Amino acid sequence: MAELHDILVRPILTEKSAYLTGAQNTYVFEVGLKANKPEIRRAIEVLYNVSVADVRTLVMRGKEKRSGRFSGRRSNWKKAYVRIAEGQSLNLFDA
Repeated sequence: MAELHDILVRPILTEKSAYLTGAQNTYVFEVGLKANKPEIRRAIEVLYNVSVADVRTLVMRGKEKRSGRFSGRRSNWKKAYVRIAEGQSLNLFDA
């Protein structure tokens, strides 16, 4: 099993993720590109001591960026939507 910091990179705190947290008890994380759903589930359960109901993942494709005549590409990254069991919550700022 990979290290926890290789699986969970950071929580994503946006307006959409705040809405999902309140409405569906779903939290959004940036995860490692090679992390799979069972590893993400295990990492959340170990780190935050909650039970995970569902994990959905998607790969966010890197954007093409230009700076003058030079062009480049941002790296791809993976996002995970993690739904926590009913009645539980995560405290993202203490972990």
